Amino acid sequence: MHLEKVDTVGVVGAGTMGNGIAQVAATAGYNVVMRDMTDELVAAGFEEIQSSFETLVARDTVTEQEAEAATARITGTTEMDDLADADLVVEAVTEDMDIKQSVFEDLDAVCGPDTVLASNTSTLSITTIASVTERPEQVLGLHFMNPVPVMKGVELVVGEKTSDETVTLGREFAHDIGKETWEADDKPGFVVNRVLMPWINEGVRAYDEGVADKADIDRGLTLGTNVPMGPLELADHIGLDVVLDASETLYEELGDRYKPAYLLKRKVAAGDLGKKSGQGFYDYD
Repeated sequence: MHLEKVDTVGVVGAGTMGNGIAQVAATAGYNVVMRDMTDELVAAGFEEIQSSFETLVARDTVTEQEAEAATARITGTTEMDDLADADLVVEAVTEDMDIKQSVFEDLDAVCGPDTVLASNTSTLSITTIASVTERPEQVLGLHFMNPVPVMKGVELVVGEKTSDETVTLGREFAHDIGKETWEADDKPGFVVNRVLMPWINEGVRAYDEGVADKADIDRGLTLGTNVPMGPLELADHIGLDVVLDASETLYEELGDRYKPAYLLKRKVAAGDLGKKSGQGFYDYD
């Protein structure tokens, strides 16, 4: 049963994070409006949702009937106005402050006065994003982990003006869709990326400097620290461009300890972005 205060969830962005958020919200019984810039992007989002459900059905995590019912609860659109009746909107667009602020300006104008606006940002300031709205107390960070249908965590990020009621709603919504949460202040990188990005970059440097080959670096970290993936495999999974963007944001805010590894920058420049491009530190073709 979904929250009494939330019936319809809007999602801005039908990419990997956006369609994953749409999928888990619809699976939990919410009506979802998933918006992106073009019909092609919206269709691609639905294709990813279908593929994800096929995997979950094969694993007996959901039934075919549950997957079909959840998919039917998702409406795709290219119109921002179609989010007007949403009770909660989660933005999941490119990790760029100007783009996010533009989205929030549009949402603030379109959505009703009680609508809560959330950003899936992994590093950018919620306070700065909220500053372009007339409702900063109703803006928070809901940072989902990738892949959204599988990962259990959601990071709640509290901006300077975020109200206690908004944090409570965000937490209850996350719990209702089967996630566990932790709370972070609005400081660069929050909890996860503030710790994760230096870890990944040091793994890349260790490989670049010949400390060990990539397989042994990843094997050493998985066996030595009991994490499910080593730094190079995880970077490929996240997307090397995403890791680089996050690292550069933290480097600008926090200094040298977050400086991106040279090999990471070279890989991104070459178009080797990880699993999504077929080639990163490992070959996925």
